[in-house]
Amino acid sequence: MPDTSLEIAIVGGGINGLCIAWVLAEQAHQVTLFERDQLMSQTSSASTKLLHGGLRYLETGQIRLVREALRERAWWLAQVPSLTQPLALYLPVYAASARAAWRIRTGLWLYDRLAGKTNIAPHARLDRAGFIAQAPELRPAGLRGGFRFFDGQMDDLALGLWVADQARQAGARLLEGAAVSRVSTSGMVTFNGETRHFDRVINVAGPWAEALLQQSGLRSRCRLELIRGSHILFDEPLDHGYCLQAPQDSRVFFVIPYQGRTLVGTTEERHNAQDWPPACHESEAHYLLTAYNAHFRRAKSVADIAASFAGVRPLVRSAAHPSKLSRDYTLERHDRLITVFGGKWTTTRALAHSVARWIL
Repeated sequence: MPDTSLEIAIVGGGINGLCIAWVLAEQAHQVTLFERDQLMSQTSSASTKLLHGGLRYLETGQIRLVREALRERAWWLAQVPSLTQPLALYLPVYAASARAAWRIRTGLWLYDRLAGKTNIAPHARLDRAGFIAQAPELRPAGLRGGFRFFDGQMDDLALGLWVADQARQAGARLLEGAAVSRVSTSGMVTFNGETRHFDRVINVAGPWAEALLQQSGLRSRCRLELIRGSHILFDEPLDHGYCLQAPQDSRVFFVIPYQGRTLVGTTEERHNAQDWPPACHESEAHYLLTAYNAHFRRAKSVADIAASFAGVRPLVRSAAHPSKLSRDYTLERHDRLITVFGGKWTTTRALAHSVARWIL
């Protein structure tokens, strides 16, 4: 084993913790991961099921994040085709749309350019007749045309457990039911009443990362905003996906096929950490139904909702409005302790490699 090998503790068994464990174990470090519940049992398995660059992040100038996410999207699609696949997304433009066609076209052009040679396929502009022919489910009133582009789709739970298997094969020890109550800057980890010492500790507890520091008596310059994203599902298949603008507030939401059903999401609501586990609130279900019915010919009601779920995203606080909070990640060091704030499913490998560089 190389002289640079370290004994490293990772707190958090979501996708970020698992990817970090995988990368560090492959570098011959001795890795022990602590998860208080089951691996991938919380936020990481309650996503919108997309591997995407984040087209809407271009509106807030997050170019670096989009470029990184598009590169990582290509990696997932190429390396795990059994659990990922390209997804065609249709984006209509109506007379009343908040975003003009030229603005969307510019964003999609930049999206293609940032993806470079790894682009799934170039976007296409469709006139009104062409759009109706390819997306007959949508309401035609006021429709001026639209665009088709591609992103990736995944089974987030299965893909996360695949990463866990890679980490184990690389030598990482993954502990479930191991609740960490305290960490220290000297490398101490207290879990289930036991305390152990490590060369490095990585706090990647997602929504609980800031709380773990606080209960350990440690101050941080970062603050997390917990944002709940809720989804509803209808028991009917869908041929392709839609990237749409909600008429209530012009937010982007998705309607996509998922495991033989139609998935609609997501919302963005501030979440109280005491309200656990997160669930789709009635007001959010009505928000998604209203947004869906504004676009589709066959309206849905509450009775059509076959299932719902919600996840909580820990976003780095930087703005008054949740939709403007950064999806990027931030790392903070306290001597032997490194804390990860934020992060995005698609870019979890990039985050893991950043943490590995910080370790040394």
